[in-house]
Amino acid sequence: MATAYWRPDDESAADHAQSDLGASASVSFWKAGHAPTLVAAFLYFDLAFMVWVLLGPLAPEISKTLGLTPAQKGLMVAVPTLAGALLRVVNGLLVDRIGPKRSGAINQIIVILGLFTAWTMGVSSFGGTLALGVILGFAGASFAVALPLASRWYPPEHQGKAMGLAGMGNSGTVFAALFAPTLAKMFGWNAVLGLACIPLVAVLAIYLAIAKDAPNPPAPRKFVDYAALLKQADAWWLMAFYAVTFGGFVGLAASLPIYFTDQFGLSTVVAGYCTAGCVFAGSLVRPMGGALADRIGGVKALMMVYAAAVIALVGVSQAPSLAAALALFVLAMLALGTGNGSVFQLVPQRFQAEIGVMTGLVGMAGGIGGFYLASSLGLAKQFTGSFAPGFLIFAGLAVVALASVAMVKARWRATWKTGARI
Repeated sequence: MATAYWRPDDESAADHAQSDLGASASVSFWKAGHAPTLVAAFLYFDLAFMVWVLLGPLAPEISKTLGLTPAQKGLMVAVPTLAGALLRVVNGLLVDRIGPKRSGAINQIIVILGLFTAWTMGVSSFGGTLALGVILGFAGASFAVALPLASRWYPPEHQGKAMGLAGMGNSGTVFAALFAPTLAKMFGWNAVLGLACIPLVAVLAIYLAIAKDAPNPPAPRKFVDYAALLKQADAWWLMAFYAVTFGGFVGLAASLPIYFTDQFGLSTVVAGYCTAGCVFAGSLVRPMGGALADRIGGVKALMMVYAAAVIALVGVSQAPSLAAALALFVLAMLALGTGNGSVFQLVPQRFQAEIGVMTGLVGMAGGIGGFYLASSLGLAKQFTGSFAPGFLIFAGLAVVALASVAMVKARWRATWKTGARI
C-alpha cells in the first residue's frame, strides 16, 4: 500500500522524502497510489460538477418562465461559480482538519438536501435562482476535496496524472449540457432539480464505500499559516494562472447554452448538444494536460495553452457562423482544459505540505475567473447587444497570463527543487 508523499512538515518527513522518491520512481502510476480512492474522487467530482453548472443548460427555459434580462441570466449562471469559489477556501481548511473524505461527504449531503428542497418547494423568482446558486456552490467546492483526496496518495512524479484524472470530473458538465435540456422539455425544468438527486445519492454511497484518506496526512495548520501563504508571490501567480484556465473553462461551460440560443437561435436541446461537445473536449484533455506537464514541464505547457486560448477567444468574438464558433470553442476548451491540468502539476511541486489549503485558494481563484466571464458576457450582451466584448477582454487576460508565465519561469526553475519538471 502506498503512503502519503513528501510532506516537509518536519525533519523525519524531509529525511524520508528522498528515499520515497527514489523508490517510487520505478513504480508505475497505477501501483504508486490507491486506485479506488482515485475512482471515488473522480466520481464525486464528476457528479458535483454536473449539478454545479446545472443552471446554465436550464437558463433558457428558466429565463422564459421568469422573464429574465440578459444581465440577470448571466448573473444567475455566474453565482454558483462565485459561491463555489469562496467555499473552496472553507473546504481547504476543512480538509486539513477532518480529512478530505469526511469533508466531501458533508458537501454532498448539503447539495442533495438543497436540490431536494428546491424541487419540492419550487423556484419562482430571480432571487430564488440566486439562492439555489449559492447551494450549488457547495458542489463547485468539491474541487478542494477531490484533488487532495487523490493527490495525497501519489508521489511528485505522478502528481500531474493523479490530479488530472481526478480533475477530469470536469466532464460532469457534459452530462448537464446533454441531459438537462431534454429532461426539462419532458418534465419541466424544476423537475430536473429533483431528478439530479438520484445519481448524487448513488455516487455518495459509492464514495463512502471505497474512498480512503491517505495515511500520514500533513498536520493541520494554524490559521496564521494559511494567511502566510497569501504573503508568498508564487501563491498569487498560481491563483492568477488558474483564474484564466479554469475560469475560462467553467465560465464558458455555464454560458454557452445562453450564447448558442441567443446568438444563433438554437433550441435549448440543440444548444445543449453543442455545449456538451465543447465541454467534453476541455474535460477530456485535463489529465492529458497533467501528463503533458509531467513530461515537458508545467511552465512550457501553460505558455502553449495561453497562446492557443488567445487565438480561439479572439476568433470567437468575430465568428461568422455556428460552425466557425463551434470549432473555435472546441479549440478554446482544449487549451483551457490542458491548462487546468498543467497548473495543478505545478501546485504540489511548490506547496505540497499545504496542498489542501492551496487547492482551495487556487480553486477559489478559478471560480472567481469563471464568475467574471459568465457575468461579463451577460452584461456585454445587454449593454452592447453583442457577446464579443466579453470574449475580447478575457482574451486580453490570457495575454497577460502568457507574459506573466514567461516572466516567472526562470526563477521557478532555479528555486523549486522537487525532482519533477517545472
